[in-house]
Amino acid sequence: MASSYDIDPRLLRAFAAVAEELHFTRAAARLYVAQQALSRDVRRLERELDAELFVRTTRQVALTPDGERLLPHARRVLAAHDELRDAFRAASRPLLVDLNSPGLAHERVLRRARELAPDLELMARYESGLTGAARAVAAGRLDASFGRYGGLDGGLRAGLDAQFVRYEPMAVVLPGDHPLAGLPEVPLAALAGERIYAGAGNERTPEWTDLAARLFAGRGIGIAPPAPLAVGKEEFRRIMAKYGNPVLAVVDFPPMPGCVLRPLVDPVPLSPVSLVWRKGLRHPGLDALRTAAAEIGTREGWRVRPPGAWLPEDEPGLPRD
Repeated sequence: MASSYDIDPRLLRAFAAVAEELHFTRAAARLYVAQQALSRDVRRLERELDAELFVRTTRQVALTPDGERLLPHARRVLAAHDELRDAFRAASRPLLVDLNSPGLAHERVLRRARELAPDLELMARYESGLTGAARAVAAGRLDASFGRYGGLDGGLRAGLDAQFVRYEPMAVVLPGDHPLAGLPEVPLAALAGERIYAGAGNERTPEWTDLAARLFAGRGIGIAPPAPLAVGKEEFRRIMAKYGNPVLAVVDFPPMPGCVLRPLVDPVPLSPVSLVWRKGLRHPGLDALRTAAAEIGTREGWRVRPPGAWLPEDEPGLPRD
């Protein structure tokens, strides 16, 4: 390898993204850069190290032995770089947290964190599912989010840390005139033959669609095809009226006009929720979020798994019983 070790961290970040995704297009999307620019950075790093890092074919990308050797070093350098940056930025900048949707339990965690750290600025946004948020976290445009950590791609998880927060009971949103709308709870078996909307086609929420597929498997429940993403209550009402498919949700999902929210039972399916942040991030606002999540979870039994409840098998990131 070359004798110079003055390597731009941007080049290492490009290499690590491709090494974890093994796909230049996905890696470029993860870093929010053009694929051409990403390829250029990887080639430059290879020249600087005088080493071939990837074997590229029309069908796949694979690490060479030099690439395998570089990856753990690159991760350590990037983690140290991020920690250094965050140490000097944390005291003066806001912590940006994606809460996915208004009304969910994540808002309670954020409110409590603000009480614990009133001099800090913790900024909420409501834009994305966890996969979309995790990409922004990995790219440094977002600090933290909530969701199903175990449903993320392994390449994304490699750059993140997580704290389990809650087993969140799942529910279904039904049109007001649906035959099951009059029930106080909806048994899963009663949904046989239905097609349930679970975010299919939304590139920001594949972890949710995957959870639905695991829950519905063998129960005769289908996943509804992609539909336009509804933002706001009026758009939700309009899309529900037009397509008529029930929507998979959680029990804290906010009320929607013309619809009813019903818990799912027999068994009670659980959505595992974690607080997720960039590996190596240091920020007092993150400390407050983690403390708030643990405090509320302990008080309200969020981390207690109800007997007989359903969870996806072999889910990474869950506490051991």
